[in-house]
Amino acid sequence: MRTLTNAQARRIALHAQGFADPVPKGRVDVRHFRRVIRRTGVVQLDSVNVLARAHYLPFFSRLGSYDRGTLDRWLWNSGELFEYWGHEASLLPIDARPLLVHRMNGDTHWASIERLGRERPDFIEHILNEVRTRGPLTVSDLDAQERRSDAWWGWRAEKLALEWLFFRGRLTVAGRPNFSRLYDLPERVHPQALTWIAPAVEDARKELLLRAATAHGIGTAADLADYYRMRPAVARPLLDDLVRSGRLQLAEVTGWSGNAYVHPDAVLPRRIEGAALVGPFDPLIWCRPRAERLFDFRYRIEIYVPVEKRQFGYYVLPFLLDGEFVGRVDLKADRKRSVLMARSSYVEDGHDPMRVARAMAGELWSMARWLGLGELEIDQKGDLSSLLRKEAQ
Repeated sequence: MRTLTNAQARRIALHAQGFADPVPKGRVDVRHFRRVIRRTGVVQLDSVNVLARAHYLPFFSRLGSYDRGTLDRWLWNSGELFEYWGHEASLLPIDARPLLVHRMNGDTHWASIERLGRERPDFIEHILNEVRTRGPLTVSDLDAQERRSDAWWGWRAEKLALEWLFFRGRLTVAGRPNFSRLYDLPERVHPQALTWIAPAVEDARKELLLRAATAHGIGTAADLADYYRMRPAVARPLLDDLVRSGRLQLAEVTGWSGNAYVHPDAVLPRRIEGAALVGPFDPLIWCRPRAERLFDFRYRIEIYVPVEKRQFGYYVLPFLLDGEFVGRVDLKADRKRSVLMARSSYVEDGHDPMRVARAMAGELWSMARWLGLGELEIDQKGDLSSLLRKEAQ
């Protein structure tokens, strides 16, 4: 069993997630996008657009400025990825589809969708036939013949049926016009994936855990299970089997309770250098207990917290500098005024505010240029705001 310090575990994790890779010096292209997907294994989708869509931010954090249109064309038109419930709504490499067939055959855990599936299979088949005969459709392309449900944000039955079919793998996503799912038949979108044989459930779960270990580098059973939304009680015996077969290694990390699992290909770099603004839905910080354990950094998304109860802000990005989270900043893109707004900014205890402000200002200007915004506006809220405003001038 390897023995590691928490600082070593942190460097392993950051290397695994791609934060030790060099930022491209020239034009960012599909090769670089593939590198990010190889590192993370999955990119989460989210509809909040106060700054930028969630799936854009992990690429910016690791690559710097790039063309979002080029990324979107590759994500949805290349056939190299597909959308499914990986870690929440996610984009995953197409070769992961067979590993999720057992999930497609299971319960969605969403009562309103399951109820529709039980009570109105004929309606679901009707919606499927609409897509089959008319081609790719968004929910707005379907006539509203049904009243809205009392659950799922008032989704009407047509949307529930589409989601039932999507979860079951009978429909897939052909694109995201205006970020709305464009549903189509899998045989028209990624026919090659339908010919691949799905492994047995246990083998599929083991492979998902191995992919989680590749992306994390090191983690507890709960860390690795969370990556693809698996229950820890299900994951633990599978992880033990992977250790016995030599596909994972055990480690003891100072300050961690219980054993950690290390991927045999995980790299321990001597140092991690560079700065990055990390999105709220980044795989590095999905698992909040892991982020707190690795980085001594407590982070929560406060989108759904009432304004008066928010501690740091609405859409707060942690700031990574030389391998440590040293600050955080609440950001909004005011597109009408062409301004990137830092509505509050904070430095973490024990870090030099001047150093943090200088590095953060540089990253904020880089983000503003990437988003096509001409100005940077620093509000006065937060213990870093005064210094940040000076450095950003």
